[in-house]
Amino acid sequence: LQLVESGGGLVQPGGSLRLSCGASRFTLDYHAIGWFRQAPGKEREGVSCISSSADYLNYADSVKGRFTISRDSAKNTVYLQMNNLKPEDTAVYYCAAASPPRNYCVRIGASYDHWGQGTQVTVSS
Repeated sequence: LQLVESGGGLVQPGGSLRLSCGASRFTLDYHAIGWFRQAPGKEREGVSCISSSADYLNYADSVKGRFTISRDSAKNTVYLQMNNLKPEDTAVYYCAAASPPRNYCVRIGASYDHWGQGTQVTVSS
């Protein structure tokens, strides 16, 4: 089972990025998906998660109102739309999948079984 993140990059404060989490050889709809980030010298932070059925979403307080998580089943992809980015959002962002299917999700890394390699997001002027 392999997850692949994409969409990271360098953006100015106030800008937007959309991260994508795709998978090969398994269907993301069967898994709760979480987005995590880790900045240099800081602990990993659970940013957002979406349940298998996509009817339960959860966000960290630091990103509420700015980030949106969503699924596209046809593309087997989970997105993290990030708007009004701030310098403190700078980090490596990871997506992770939890098994078995769940109608809820949590932003705790230990709850996830499969992880991507990460994509760098840098917010700087």
